[in-house]
Amino acid sequence: MCADTLETADPKYPVFLPETEFPMRAGLPQREPGWLNRWNEIGIYDRLREKAKDGTRKPFTLHDGPPYANGHLHIGHALNKILKDFIVRSQQMLGHDARYVPGWDCHGLPIEWKIEEQYRAKGLNKDDVDVVAFRQECRKFAEGWIDIQREEFKRLGVTGNWADPYLTMDYHAEAVIADEFMKFLMNGTLYQGSKPVMWSPVEKTALAEAEVEYHDHTSHMVWVRFPVVAVGVDSFAAEAGGTLVGSSVVIWTTTPWTIPQNRAVAHGHGNGIEYSVFTVTAVADGSLANVGERIIVAEKLADTVKAAAKIESWDEGRPVNGDALNSMTLAHPYRGIEGGNGEWDFDVPMLPGDHVTDDAGTGFVHTAPSHGDDDYQLGLKFGLPMTYNVEADGSYRTDLPLFGGQAIITAEGKEGPANVSNIKAMHGAGALFAKGKLKHSYPHSWRSKAPLIFRNTPQWFAAIDRKIDDGMGTYGDTIRTRALNSINQLVQFTPVSGRNRLHSMIEARPDWVLSRQRAWGVPLTCFTKRGAKPTDPDFLLRNAEVNARILAAFEAEGADVWYVQGFKEKMLSGIVNPQDYEQVFDVLDVWFDSGSTHAFVLRDRPDGSADGLADLYLEGTDQHRGWFHSSLLQACGTKGRAPYRGVLTHGFTLDEKGMKMSKSLGNTVAPQQVIDEYGADILRLWVALSDYTVDLRIGKEILKGVADSYRRLRNTMRYILGNLAGFAEAERLPVAEMPELEQWVLHRLAELDTEVRKGYAAYDFQGVFQRLFTFCTVDLSAVYFDIRKDVLYCDSPDSTRRRAARTVLDILFHRLTAWLAPILVFTMEEVWLERFPGDSSSIHLQDMPDTPKDWLNEPLAAKWAQIRQARRVVTAALEVQRTAKVIGASLEAAPVVHVEDAAMLAALKSVDFAQVCITSAIQVTADPAPNEAFRLPEVPGVAVVFETAEGEKCARCWQILPDVGSHKHPHTCARCNDALG
Repeated sequence: MCADTLETADPKYPVFLPETEFPMRAGLPQREPGWLNRWNEIGIYDRLREKAKDGTRKPFTLHDGPPYANGHLHIGHALNKILKDFIVRSQQMLGHDARYVPGWDCHGLPIEWKIEEQYRAKGLNKDDVDVVAFRQECRKFAEGWIDIQREEFKRLGVTGNWADPYLTMDYHAEAVIADEFMKFLMNGTLYQGSKPVMWSPVEKTALAEAEVEYHDHTSHMVWVRFPVVAVGVDSFAAEAGGTLVGSSVVIWTTTPWTIPQNRAVAHGHGNGIEYSVFTVTAVADGSLANVGERIIVAEKLADTVKAAAKIESWDEGRPVNGDALNSMTLAHPYRGIEGGNGEWDFDVPMLPGDHVTDDAGTGFVHTAPSHGDDDYQLGLKFGLPMTYNVEADGSYRTDLPLFGGQAIITAEGKEGPANVSNIKAMHGAGALFAKGKLKHSYPHSWRSKAPLIFRNTPQWFAAIDRKIDDGMGTYGDTIRTRALNSINQLVQFTPVSGRNRLHSMIEARPDWVLSRQRAWGVPLTCFTKRGAKPTDPDFLLRNAEVNARILAAFEAEGADVWYVQGFKEKMLSGIVNPQDYEQVFDVLDVWFDSGSTHAFVLRDRPDGSADGLADLYLEGTDQHRGWFHSSLLQACGTKGRAPYRGVLTHGFTLDEKGMKMSKSLGNTVAPQQVIDEYGADILRLWVALSDYTVDLRIGKEILKGVADSYRRLRNTMRYILGNLAGFAEAERLPVAEMPELEQWVLHRLAELDTEVRKGYAAYDFQGVFQRLFTFCTVDLSAVYFDIRKDVLYCDSPDSTRRRAARTVLDILFHRLTAWLAPILVFTMEEVWLERFPGDSSSIHLQDMPDTPKDWLNEPLAAKWAQIRQARRVVTAALEVQRTAKVIGASLEAAPVVHVEDAAMLAALKSVDFAQVCITSAIQVTADPAPNEAFRLPEVPGVAVVFETAEGEKCARCWQILPDVGSHKHPHTCARCNDALG
């Protein structure tokens, strides 16, 4: 029976209908802001901190990876912050003191770029503005977006210390960032080097790997001749009476603009690559190859080169051995070029390179030490000269012959003329062997979205393999070994695949580029000796007293003070002669800022952590090369170990088809859009229903499914609330006096208690919610509520069955609201306040209630598993009769159930099986079932013969029973007659 039908029952025979003002329609978009205001008024976060002051609760610290203070939140932000909130709330309710200090990354290029755009729109030049004034405009811009984003995060239901977040631009934060940098200065890992770094010509600054994203890009590709001018060990001459001199080594590159900077060619003979010299015998129209010329390429790639150069035929080729390659001298392709002014009239050595493969190209690698890390490393090994042909804006130096002033990448991020000019020059010089276009993945700035180049420029680096003698060598004496040992020994990864990813990145990474050529950031607080070389031992001023002065100044006035006239003199006077030193004006990589947050948040704040370590860092998978990575390197340089004990990573957000979200595709889903239509709890439930360890899909149809799951869960809570109206402690029934059905529900709760606690501890929110949702929809709604509805509506208030059921509903209420509160923060608050209204009442001030382990009863659970199996067969048999319109309701039936298994038979006979099946009567028998009996293949040994119930229909409970009409109250059964008094 159901409430809707009972409400039409005869008013002379009242039943105990559910009473609750908890609405079926949630109205979350309109009602959630009210709960947010209420939480703010009663100060829930602060009250939870007060609750922990007695020291009995173990702290749990999730350290917030700072979002960037620039722009409205996207769905990835929502996913990230909601996951963090799941963890903070669940850890708190599990008995911890779960602290959450939100923070923001405030320095860096995106904000600086926005201010520059404003200047350009007004026709102003950034360089004409006082740097302190410019930085203050950047600060003001960041402050505005922090206020906006804070409200957007709070609207998601995220709890935390919103009144006092951390900002990387706070004076204390800037002071600590500078102090952490100066620790690198003092421990000897800081150095200035001139090496190729990823460079943005548009933004005129170096970028870290974490600031780079890869997009498809169409590049010019060229095959270029390097004439052989000498061979020390000419194996070809010895064997064939000829010589390799006069042949050409052919290289392949997708960066023609780097050819002027070539200083060597690398081969991979030592890597197992075999080379041969081929003589061209026939070419097709349009080929740049010449009949009779000899070229040297890798044998494995010969056919590819032949096709690219439109060569119709060549000879079989003769092997060229390693001795010949190692002793070979080449000419630069521009040697003797008209207008070259002798710039490229030098010999080009052939060198062995470990990085050379025969996967693509020709098996030879054109080497420009100033424009690639492999090239640079080869240059270091063999003493190759560096070049300085490319300026900060991505153009050649103006005095470079032939190409001076030409842009590689323009200020607008487009391709400049440099590539085409080089291709034309190579063709004119007879060096171009073939050309084409290649679409491939290419690095771009994640801010300007413009292509990048590798460019040699003086930068400041942290040496990650240099030994450190700082007394913190437990996990190694270099940054790299400390980082790798931390990963292997100290950090728990969720999912575990994150360990290998971060480990491989740390294992293979080069030194950390710390410097940026920008204005908005924390400066590299160091001084260099005038006239000294970077390799000189006194090049850097290392003085603790100077460092202390800088730290004090930053604490008092912030990092802007570094740019005030006379600051250098103020810092150095009385310690060293200020005129002997130059002040460095590069700013720190913002990843150093965020990597240092452990120091000014975890270490320095009262709500940080006692040991300066976080229990968890949580961000997207891209942060293995971002914040996880930089925090690890930074802390290993200054703390000697990782700043975190746990790392959790989540995937990216995609649309419903699995496509990356893009404004141009029109498939983005904004958090506010979802909140306005469904409410924040639906967005939170989407996160809980998803496997965050992989990429997550979201869209209209997915959200509709989430909303449907929410409605079903909401109706479960509404049922509990309605049937608990007026429940008082005097009504509570001891567990030992409860019927088996209630004891079975308590058994399931004891099982769930363990599963929920383990799930939350393991950050398995999908598993937690799925278990709870299945319990609510299958165990409760489809079984327990269905069976006990009759008892709750029709039994007398003092009946054991009704008291037991209401006691269990109260127990369910307290556990389900607590278990679901970290996920459905608004809805569970609404459920809680429906029962316990009050000025300071909140589910979020509760812990998850203890659940007695002695509720576990495996024999009872096994018995009721059998009963439920038999019930399935009865229910299915009655559905057949209902569909055929033989009956309208199950209470019109009195089926006969034939059971073969003796244990199941005994189980069914030990309970009121008619009540379990919601029939007016039932007969259970071991007699063999007739052939026509109804059966379910998946439940063997149980068969049902349909029979109609005999007697009159009770006007109150609607059961059809023989005794109806024989009592004081007409048309009632004995139970209802007694209940009516």
